Amino acid sequence: MSTPAAPPDPWKSFRGVMAGTLILEAIVVLLALPVIGSVGGGLTAASTAYVVGVAVVLILMAGVQRRPWAIWANVGVQLLLVAGWLIYPGVGFIGLLFLVVWLLIAYLRAEVLRRQKRGLLPGQQPDPE
Repeated sequence: MSTPAAPPDPWKSFRGVMAGTLILEAIVVLLALPVIGSVGGGLTAASTAYVVGVAVVLILMAGVQRRPWAIWANVGVQLLLVAGWLIYPGVGFIGLLFLVVWLLIAYLRAEVLRRQKRGLLPGQQPDPE
């Protein structure tokens, strides 16, 4: 007699999506370096440190996505990136773009939580057998 399989954990895949989004965002932020160097005011020690520092924070944030406060910290980091408008408007635009992405992810998280509380997730449905 086999034991029934545990229902799927919707939060495990959701944490993976959030971590993957942060890694993608770090790559996009680092790709701004050559643009700032050639189109913007040029790379300075401060602008390079800012962009690389934000990318490092994004990568480190990918490791804490199990925490309940992680999604709100992810949204908060976007405000730090939007402040990059002072260095180069393209960096601020990246921040605005990803702020919209993170607000969408926060909405989807709230929707999954709402459905989970009501027992409407596919893993919560009884087997048809």
